[in-house]
Amino acid sequence: MRRRAEQVGETRQRITEAAVRLHTTVGPANTTIAGVAEEADVTRLTVYRHFADLDALFVACMGHWASLNPWPAVASWRGIESLSERADMAFTELYQWYDARHDELYPIYRDRSAMPDSAQQALAEQLREIAAAIVVPPAADGTSSDGVRFAVARHLVDFWTWRSLVIEQGLTSPKAADAAVAMLLAID
Repeated sequence: MRRRAEQVGETRQRITEAAVRLHTTVGPANTTIAGVAEEADVTRLTVYRHFADLDALFVACMGHWASLNPWPAVASWRGIESLSERADMAFTELYQWYDARHDELYPIYRDRSAMPDSAQQALAEQLREIAAAIVVPPAADGTSSDGVRFAVARHLVDFWTWRSLVIEQGLTSPKAADAAVAMLLAID
């Protein structure tokens, strides 16, 4: 019984890793259950036995990739009192993180609209939390004076912003981080 449970776990892991490989190379829009099955060397039925639907496969895929590529230590930024110093640390760490993983992230972000809603929402919430570690988000009633600054921070933490500055405009990640800090601090 224990060996059977181990085999089930190994098969599930193989399927998850296959989904990660496909999502980070051909992208979620071009990843099919048949493709995952082929990549994992299992049948489509086996994939469906382990994952009831694409949402479940995406949850496992995102969790596995995140365990191998943890986001920067966002909570540590909150302890920095100065906005300038906090933003400097945040954008330096985040943009280095993007720099090290951009080849894998590009197909995922490119195909974001093809991902299940739950995966899109999880990614959007993660980026909101990162921005909130830099700038306090506005209150639910919109009364915060930092509403514009938060909106800019949320824009600046996005992968597409990093990609525009570094890949398309040719800045290094440290220069892009400096530019992000300057943009954020320029808001009155």
